[in-house]
Amino acid sequence: MAQSDIDEDLYSRQLYVLGHDAMRIMGAANVLIAGMRGLGVEVAKNVVLAGVGSVTIQDQGTAEWRDLSSQFYLRESDLGHNRASCSQKHLALLNSHVQVSSHTEALHQDLLSYFQVVVLTDSSLEEQRWVGAFCHANNIRFIVADTKGLCGQLFCDFGETFEVKDITGESPSSSMIAHISKGNPGIVTCTDDQGHDFTDDMRVTFSGVQGMTELNSYGPIEIRVIGNHSFSICDTTEFSEYEKGGVATEVKQSKMLSFLPLNDALEEVLKNPELLVLTDCGKVPRHRTLHLGFQALHNFTQKHGRMPKPRSQVRTRRVLLSVTFSFINSQSHAVVCQFGKFMPLKQWLYFDALECLPEQKEGDKHLTEEACAPRNSRYDGQIAVFGSDFQEKLKKLRYFLVGAGAIGCELLKNFALIGLGAGEGGHITVTDMDSIERSNLNRQFLFRTEDIGKQKSIAAAEAVQKMNPNMNITPHQNRVCPESEGIYTQSFYSSLDGVAAALDNVEARVYLDGCCVQYQRPMLEGGTLGSKGHTLVVVPHLTESYGPAMPSGQKAIPLCTLKHFPHCIEHTLQWARDQFEGLFKHSAENVNQYLSDAEFWARMAALGEVEAVEVLEGIHESLGKRPGSWPDCVAWARMQWESLYSNHIRQLLHCFPVDHVTSLPCSAPSRDGSGLHEDTHSFPSQTTHMDFVVAAANLYAQIYGIEGSRERGGILKILDGIHVPAFTPTSCVKIHMTDKELEASQEERKEEDNAKLNELKRKLSCFQMPSQNFRMIPLEFEKDNDHNFHMDYIVAASNLRAENYEIPPADRHKSKLIAGRIIPAIATTTAAIAGLMCLELYKLVQGHQRISLFRNTYINLAVQYFVFSQPCTAPRFTVAGMEYSLWDQLLVQGRRDGQEEMTVEELLKHIKETYNLSIIGLYYGPAVLYSDYSNPADRLKQRVSDVVQTVTKTVIPPHQQMLEIIPSFAEDEDCQKVPPIRYLLR
Repeated sequence: MAQSDIDEDLYSRQLYVLGHDAMRIMGAANVLIAGMRGLGVEVAKNVVLAGVGSVTIQDQGTAEWRDLSSQFYLRESDLGHNRASCSQKHLALLNSHVQVSSHTEALHQDLLSYFQVVVLTDSSLEEQRWVGAFCHANNIRFIVADTKGLCGQLFCDFGETFEVKDITGESPSSSMIAHISKGNPGIVTCTDDQGHDFTDDMRVTFSGVQGMTELNSYGPIEIRVIGNHSFSICDTTEFSEYEKGGVATEVKQSKMLSFLPLNDALEEVLKNPELLVLTDCGKVPRHRTLHLGFQALHNFTQKHGRMPKPRSQVRTRRVLLSVTFSFINSQSHAVVCQFGKFMPLKQWLYFDALECLPEQKEGDKHLTEEACAPRNSRYDGQIAVFGSDFQEKLKKLRYFLVGAGAIGCELLKNFALIGLGAGEGGHITVTDMDSIERSNLNRQFLFRTEDIGKQKSIAAAEAVQKMNPNMNITPHQNRVCPESEGIYTQSFYSSLDGVAAALDNVEARVYLDGCCVQYQRPMLEGGTLGSKGHTLVVVPHLTESYGPAMPSGQKAIPLCTLKHFPHCIEHTLQWARDQFEGLFKHSAENVNQYLSDAEFWARMAALGEVEAVEVLEGIHESLGKRPGSWPDCVAWARMQWESLYSNHIRQLLHCFPVDHVTSLPCSAPSRDGSGLHEDTHSFPSQTTHMDFVVAAANLYAQIYGIEGSRERGGILKILDGIHVPAFTPTSCVKIHMTDKELEASQEERKEEDNAKLNELKRKLSCFQMPSQNFRMIPLEFEKDNDHNFHMDYIVAASNLRAENYEIPPADRHKSKLIAGRIIPAIATTTAAIAGLMCLELYKLVQGHQRISLFRNTYINLAVQYFVFSQPCTAPRFTVAGMEYSLWDQLLVQGRRDGQEEMTVEELLKHIKETYNLSIIGLYYGPAVLYSDYSNPADRLKQRVSDVVQTVTKTVIPPHQQMLEIIPSFAEDEDCQKVPPIRYLLR
C-alpha cells in the first residue's frame, strides 16, 4: 500500500498513532480469526476497522442463546445458523477497504498457509497446540485469546525473530539548538524555553544547522545527557564553527524479539516469570493459578465433552477455576492489532475481574446452580456469571451517557449486550451535539457511510436498538453545561442510577463530575490518547471525585514569539490558525454584530480601548474594502501575502538587523527571518505561494458570499494585472520584544486609542451599507473537510512563515494534527477502556461498599503497560470538630408543603437546630448573601431566593430547583472547606 493509497480521511486519527509505514504493513496482511463468539467478533471488529488487507472469520458452530450476551452481530433470528456466516455481512460493512470472508469448515494447514496472522478464540487446547506449532514453523504470527466468565487469557507467538520498530510508543523527541561547541565530545545546548526530552544512549540526527553543517549529513549520533538543556555528541573538533539554528531529532531504535512456540511456552511460563505480563501487581499468584485453571478447563471439556455447569459442585481436583464463560473481556483483545510497530505481548497475559462478583456477607445467600441456569434468554451467558436476580437489576437501571463518539459507541454496545435499562422502568439517555463525519467511521463502529451527516446520538441509539430490541433509549443533542441545566435538572439527575462520561475534553468532565457530586450520583469516566487509556470510577461517599481541572503542563506561547519570533513549526501553525480565526471568522462576526446588535456599543465600552480599537478597525476594513467580485478577492489574497511574508519580515529586519537578533530578550533562537522577498512573477514557480493565494482568495470570497474558483490558470492571469505597491521599512514602527513590553505600551497608548476610537465611530457612522439585509458569513474552522480550503490555508500560511524563519516545514498530515488539535485514536484502546468501565458498572450494581473492590486503570498498549489501582478515598476535612467530605451536604427543604419559602433568618435557625452550627456568612458564587457584620436587619426577614435575585441582579430560572450556598460558621470561621448548603426551592 503506497502512502497515496492510504485513505487519510478515514484513517486520520489512527495514522497519528501508527504512522504510514505501519499502515502499509497492515494493509498487506491477511488475517484469520477463528471462533465467532463474543471475543472473536470483538477482535474481528477491531482488526477490520484497523485496515488490514483481508480478514477471514472461521467458525463451525451455530448461534445459541448464550452467544447473544456478548456477540453483538447475532440476532435472535440467527439462532441455529452458522456464527461466521451471520457475522460476515456485518463485519464487511465496517470498512470497504478490507475484504471480509467466512469459512465454516474445520481449520487445516493449507488454509493457514495463506495468512500472515492467525488468531484463535474459543478453541480447544489440542487445536491451539497443533495450530501454534504450524504457525511457528512457517513464520505466521500466532495469537490465542480466550475468556471464561470474568477471566481472560492471551498468548502471542510472533516467531523466532520479530522486529519492533518502536519500543516506546512515543513520538520522536526533538529540540531546537542554541549552540554546539567544538570539542571531544561536542556539547549541544538547547534553547532556554524548551530544553530536551532525550535520554542516554538515544540516537539523534541534526537538520538546519548553519556553520557546523557537517552534522546535517552525519547520520544518527549516540548521545549522553548532561542536563535538561544540554547533551554530548561525537567529536566535533574537526567540524566548522557553529553559527546558528538547527534541530536535533530522535531516531527511533528497533529491537529484535524471539518468541517461544506455544507447546514450549505452556511449561516455561511457570519457570520464567518474564513470559507473564502483569495486569494487576496485587494478583501475581492468581495469574499463575489462572494459567493452570485454563488448562484444567480444557482437560475437563476434552474428557466430558462440555464445560462445567455454572455454580455446580465439581469434585475433581483438575478443575481449579470455578467461574463460567461467555462474557466478553475487552482487555483480552486489546493487543491483537499491534502488527509490527509497537511492543507485542511477550508472551502470556491473564486478567480477571472477580471483584465484580457479589460480596459474600454473613447471612447472604450464595448464588446457586438454579439461579445461574440458562433460561433460553439473550442474557444466558451473563446470568451464568451473576445469576438471574442481578440481570433483573440491570434491566431496571436508568443511566445517563454523555458522549456518543468512540467510547460512547462501545459503551452503548456493551449496555445493549448486558441489558442495561432494557426492562420495565429502565432507561438510557444519551446526548451528543456532534454529527457524524467520515473520519469517525474508523473507530465509532456503530456508524456507517450512509450515516454521515446524521446526529451521532440518534444514529447510535438506532444501531443498538437493532442489537437489542428491548433497549429503552432516548437520544439528545445537547451539550451538558450550565446552559442546558433547564433540561438536566435536579429531578433528572435524581431519577438516575448513574452517569457515564465518554467525553473528549477536561472542562466537560469537570462540569459533569460537579453535577454528580451535587446530586450524589456515581460516575464512570474513561478516555484515550492513541495507545493510552484510563478509567475512573466515582462512588458517592466512598471515593474522591474527578475533581477540578489540573494545569495541562503546556506553556502558553508568548505573543511576542507568535507575532515576531517563532522558532518551531508549532508556533507557525498556531499563528496560521490565529490568522484564520481573525480573518475569516471574527471579522465577519464583528461586522454582523455591529449591523444587528443593539448592545454592540455597550459591549465595545466593556472591552477597553485597545481591544475596541482592534475590533472597530477590522469592521471598518471589512465594510470599507469589501470585494465586489472574484478578482477583488484574488487581489486581496495577493496583498495579504505581500504584507505577511515580505513587508512584515523586512520591517522586522530593519528594526532588528541579523547580527542583533541573537541578543533579543524574547525566548527565540537566532532566526534571521530573511527568507522571502519574491515579486509577483515568482508565483507560477512557487507552489506554496500559489496554495496560499488560492486558499486565501476562496475563503475571503466565502465570507462575502462571492463564488470562488480553483482554476489556477485564471488566478495567475488576475495576478499578472495586480500592482503591488513598493514597501519601505521605517524606523517609526515599534516592535515589542516581550509580552510585558507590549502590555506597558498598551497602557501608555490609552489616550491615543481613545482618540482612535472616536474617529472610528465617526467613520463607521458615515458608511452607506450595501443593503439593509447585508450580512457576512463567518467560517467555523473544519479540519476534516479537504474541499473547504481551511487546511489548505493553514498549511500554506504556516509553511510560508516557517520559510521566513528557516524552520523545517510540516506536511498536511502533521499540520492537521497540530492546528486541528486532533486527539490520536485507535479502536482497540477504545474498546478496552469501554470494557473496563463496564466492569466497574457491575460493581456499582452489586452495591459494593469496600473501596478495595473498585479499580481505576491506566493502560498503554504500545508497551503492554497496565496499572490497576484502588481509587483514593474522598479527602476529609473538619468543621467545628465534625468530619466531612466532598460528598457531605447540608440539605435544606426551602419550601415545605403548604408553607411559604424560608427566610434567611429561618435558614440560619434551621442549620443551628439541625447541625448545631452558627452561620455568620452566606455566599452564592462570588456574591455575599448575608454577613452578620454588615447586613441590615431587614435582610434576615427576606426569603432566601429573593435575596439571591437581589444580590446577583438575575432572575432564578423556573427550571432551577436547587441553590448551592456556601456558609461560614462561627464555630470554625477560618476553615478553608465547608459542606455546602443545598437549598431546595421546589
